[in-house]
Amino acid sequence: MKLAFLVLCFGILVGPPVVAGEDAVPPRTHQGWGWLVEKLVVDGLDRERVTRVFDDPRLGPFTGLEFSLAPREPHSLYRRFLQPVSVAAARRCRATHASVLDAAERASGVPANVVAAILHVETGCGRNTGSSLVLRGLARLAMANEPATVGENVARIAGACSSDAGVVAAVRARAKYLEDTFYPEVRAAFALAGQLGVDPLDLRGSASGAIGCPQFLPSSYLRYGVDGGGDGRIDPYDVADAAASCANFLAAHGWQGNLSERARRTVLWQYNRSDAYVDTVLRLARAMDGGGSGKPAAVCAPVANRRTGARVARQTAGVPERRPR
Repeated sequence: MKLAFLVLCFGILVGPPVVAGEDAVPPRTHQGWGWLVEKLVVDGLDRERVTRVFDDPRLGPFTGLEFSLAPREPHSLYRRFLQPVSVAAARRCRATHASVLDAAERASGVPANVVAAILHVETGCGRNTGSSLVLRGLARLAMANEPATVGENVARIAGACSSDAGVVAAVRARAKYLEDTFYPEVRAAFALAGQLGVDPLDLRGSASGAIGCPQFLPSSYLRYGVDGGGDGRIDPYDVADAAASCANFLAAHGWQGNLSERARRTVLWQYNRSDAYVDTVLRLARAMDGGGSGKPAAVCAPVANRRTGARVARQTAGVPERRPR
């Protein structure tokens, strides 16, 4: 999910055009995060807690967000995962964690190879979960619909055609989509930090805000996290919990026995909204069984009726367009 987030999330939509110096655009406060701070407080978060976090030098200032109108992931982004050395590493992941992966399959019906493939693609089976500030990554994307950010993107994308109603509407729509997708994740990050008993700024993961071995977004962790290790806590950095949580996410989104190839693709799309990602996971899962490099299946058509977008994520349990994620 993390890979898709980096490619898909940074690039598109803005809000209504903003004229320089317009009184309706408030000055940026709290290191530039003031618009987001006020939204969080209005929605019930404690002002002291929120301002402490967004005034913290560790978070850093908000310096703007450039996004595109129709980001897409190229297949080349995932090509390395189907190379022999990567397939061998995925098989080692499957073998090393066979007991927890098999347990997750028995509990959910999701094939262990599919879960192992996801964990391998996302984080190298937990070896690289990311060291970026999760809250900063999510907060930047949640700021897409801030009036000043919308105006800056209208000016950048439309240029001399900034009065073009179609362009302005497209930017506004994209900005609203990003806000609707990632603002709830900012709130979920605060809730997750409280559940784990840590400072929100201690949450580390991908630059786009995905956490742990499965690169879940915070809301997916809260909704689909499972204690696969049986130790009484759900740890996204523990492979047993990650495997159980990943399988739980896929099962909750419709994975069951004897799914067609197209149906499997539709479920995996909910984990990471990228055809390139879905192709890679399914091919890698097959390669772990067959000893080959994962040749494409006969049915490899794009998932239909969707809008391309941003663990984003993802997810990402997955990540939007990592939405689960």
